[in-house]
This record gives sequence, C-alpha cells and structure tokens, in this order.
Amino acid sequence: MRLPRYAAGMAALAMAGAALHAQTTMIPARESRSAVRAQHGMVATSQPLASQVGLEVLKRGGNAVDAAIAVAAMLNVTEPMMTGVGGDAFVMVYWSKTGELKGLNASGRAPQALTLEHFQQKGLKQIPVRGMESISVPGAFDGWVTLLNRYGTMKLSDLLEPAIEYAENGFPVMEKTAEDWNAEVEVLKRDAASTATYLPQGRAPKPGEIFRNANLAKTLRALAAGGRDALYNGEIGRQMVAYFQQHGGYITMQDLAAQHSEWVEPISTDYRGYKVFEMPPNGQGLTALIALNILENFDLRSMWQQQRDAYYHTEIEAMKLAFADRNRYIADPKFAKVPVEQLLSKQYAKQRAALIKPGTAIQDPQPGMLMQGSTTYFTVVDKDHNAVSFINSLYEHFGSGVTAGDTGIVMQDRGSQFSLDPNSPNVIAPGKRPFHTIIPAMVFKDGKLLFSFGVMGGGMQPQGHVEVLTRIIDLGMGLQEAIDAPRFRYDGGSRVIMEDAMGADVIAALERRGHRRASVPNVRSAMGGAQLIMLDPETGALAGASDPRKDGQAVGW
Repeated sequence: MRLPRYAAGMAALAMAGAALHAQTTMIPARESRSAVRAQHGMVATSQPLASQVGLEVLKRGGNAVDAAIAVAAMLNVTEPMMTGVGGDAFVMVYWSKTGELKGLNASGRAPQALTLEHFQQKGLKQIPVRGMESISVPGAFDGWVTLLNRYGTMKLSDLLEPAIEYAENGFPVMEKTAEDWNAEVEVLKRDAASTATYLPQGRAPKPGEIFRNANLAKTLRALAAGGRDALYNGEIGRQMVAYFQQHGGYITMQDLAAQHSEWVEPISTDYRGYKVFEMPPNGQGLTALIALNILENFDLRSMWQQQRDAYYHTEIEAMKLAFADRNRYIADPKFAKVPVEQLLSKQYAKQRAALIKPGTAIQDPQPGMLMQGSTTYFTVVDKDHNAVSFINSLYEHFGSGVTAGDTGIVMQDRGSQFSLDPNSPNVIAPGKRPFHTIIPAMVFKDGKLLFSFGVMGGGMQPQGHVEVLTRIIDLGMGLQEAIDAPRFRYDGGSRVIMEDAMGADVIAALERRGHRRASVPNVRSAMGGAQLIMLDPETGALAGASDPRKDGQAVGW
C-alpha cells in the first residue's frame, strides 16, 4: 500500500510529536536506562553483537534492509535457540521515498507427506511439539533473499560474512542466552546432530564461554555463495533431506523447491488517532488490533491514575476476548476464509467491550459470532528513515529439537501449531501454512511513520504489542519506561502470568476478581522481549529502546 503524505496534517503531527518528544526526553524513575538517540541510523535487537553488526552495515552505506539481513544471520549464530535459517520470518518494510508499506510473509508450509489422515491413523489428537512431525518447511532464508532482491543494495555474501566469522571464530555467550540454552539440554540430547552441534561438551555453554559453530559457518558460507538455490534446490537442501530420511522425517526436495515467500498488504486499525499496522493472517497480528479496538472503549488513563487493578483487569479481559477470536478464526487465508474486516469493525469491538465487567473476570471466553461471508524480533531504521520491522523464529526454544545433520541448521516446530480438528480452519493439510504467532508491527501518525516495534514471545506477542502501545499512548510513558513497565500474560482460561512489579496489592485485587495467577518457572522469560525505534516528528532524530528482559540493546550513530 502507499500511505498518504498529508500536508494538511503536519500541524497535528507536530503537536503529537511535541507531546511524545516531551515524554521521551524525561528519564522516569522506573526506567532501567535512557532511550538511545541518534541521527543517522539505529538498530535494536536482542543481542549486542547483532546490533553492532547491523550498525556497521548502516555506517558502510547499506540501507535498513541490508542491515536487517546481516542482523538476521548474526542472530542465527548468537541466539541459535530462538532463530535461524531453519525457521520462518515475517517482515514489514516502510520505504520513505515512496511512502510504501509492504509486508513479507516468509512462513513455510506443511510437507506433502504430512496429512490429517497420517495423524488420525496414529490416534493422535495433537501434533507433537518436538520431533520430525512438528517440522514445517523453513521459509526464513527464502524471505531474506526475497527481501534483499527487492530493497537491498549490498551483496548477500557481504551481509552474511560477519555471521560466518563469528560462527567460525566464536563469541562469548550472553547471560540470558545461556539460561535459555541450558533449559533445553534434554531436548537437544534427543537428536544426535543437535547434541554434537549445540552440546559439544555434553552441556550448554556458560555465560561468557566462547562458543563456535563450524557446521553453521560452513552452511552460511554455502548460502552466501549459492543464494536461495543452495538451500531450496541445492547441496544444503540435499544434506537436510538426507538427514530427515535417515531419521523418519517428512520434508523432501520437492517441498523445499515449492517454498516461496509472499508479499502481502498489512492490516490496521486506528487507535486514538494512531494507525497501528500488523501482518495479516496466517499471523496473529489481528489479535492485537482486536484488543486495541476493545480497549478504545475505556478510559485507561483514568483507571491507571485511580485504580491500577481496574486498568490491568480491563486489559486482561480485552486480551481474553481477542484470543478467543484468534483461536477460532485465524488460519492460512489460502485455505480458509478469515473475516478480517468484520473482526476489525469498531461496532464489533463495542459489542465485545460490553462483555467486560468491572468486578468479575470472564471465566470461559468465547469467540464472537460473525455474519458469515525462543523467536527473535529486531528493527532497523536508516538515514533516509526507511524502516524494517523483522521477526524470525524457530517457535519453541531450539524448535523441533532436530538439527539437520552436519548443516548446523536447527529446524523449527511450527507445524505443531496446526490443528487436528477436521472442522478447524487451521487443520493441517499438505502445502498449507500453519497459524503463526510471530508478528512485526509499525505505528503511524497522520501518514508518517512514528514507531517500528515488536515483542517476541509466542502468544505474548499481541499482548506485548498492546501493553507497550497503551503505556505510551494512554499513559504517556517514555519509550524505555513503557518497555520496562511490569507486564501480564494471559495464559488461557482464567490463568494470568503476572510480574511481581505489578505490586502485591494489585495482584491480590486481580485474584479477587477471578484472575488466577499462573505459576511458571521463569516469569521474566514468559514476558517476551521488546525492541522499538521511534522517529521523532519534531526533531527528525531517532530514539530506540530495548527490553531489559533480554540481552540486547539499541544502538545508533
């Protein structure tokens, strides 16, 4: 789509920019650090080395897309449990010269050999989360190449070189990365190639330990030389398929060759004068927009000032209702009709908002009735204010737990997100894309890009989008403060994961309303990780913020 360039709206934009500028020049007491500011370019990722690699590309004259490809490859090396060539990607790109906003769906499909009948014959009610049956065709690398071919200015080989060097020579593992790695040791031990590649000493690397990945370095070098064909039609693909065949897998060379990314139009809603853009189904971005439409019917700022448990209660209930619709309607639109327009209707949002009761939690949220008719997120903005909002994922930490032989490629388990209910729009079928959790986002004001942002973390992602945006737009928090602020995570039924920083009194009041605080091993990890870059409409400068729940940072020049 092409976004209008409003001359008449510049006064309103300046006023909005002044307000946000005032907010973000403050250093609120609850911020972990100040927002990062720069003029010429900015990168915000979950890994400091990846942020530096992206920044170096910008300094060498590369644009936001060039930097994004280098970052994606680098994260494959430094955060291998979260992302990589064996996963999927969704990307949103804003091109400032033309005002064009495009989305790229680089999610893979079910292999032809995995059918509903296959699982029915085995008597399964749910697709296994780990192992060969959970693996869908990897779409990420095709997405990288497709993105670079359309918008990039640099060679793929040059952009992959930093990741290759770090994989060959090693890097010191970060603290939270080491924690996530160690939690998956037993999963990795189930697969011989995963054990050999990612547990070379029979254990996960410790914080600060130098980790080298010669197999992945060799693969990245082959991809740098051969491009898309090296994986989807060539030697890397043949190595992968050979390993699958030896160990009871299902993906064939025909499945790989058929994989192609798709350019799509982002979907949006207006939230209190801000245009929020998400990716369309098969992703869950629609969920965040539904929740924002519901919340627009409430005075969140007054609730925050007067009774914070009422504020959290209202947001939790809105997410419950949005998730009920998500679980009922979102699927691959090539195989099922997804009623996006009806779900985004403001009238529909009013009907859903009316279900929220001030003193009582909804115990059994149902979808609305309609008329028939470990992930990594990062963002880059360059000197021309082109912006990339990019998310790349294996789904679970280390995905399926399967590494494709000596390639070093960890395979995603996104196929586990298909349903085995024949009546579900998300029922598995050969060549079909599964329901997807990974969602990049952008926010515009009066036709101008204001934020490029995202929050990784499975089902936390639309909730994180809503929580970060409402804290900025409704509560007037600064960028870093909004990311640092305590979060909740609706976990199904009446279960809600809550950070202690919400306050014992607030949590107790929410429990009295019927919200049941869920216990998880690592609450901090359950809240995902946000990255955000703002284009200050008053000064033209960039401001970035990075989630302290992850290892990363925003950097600029």
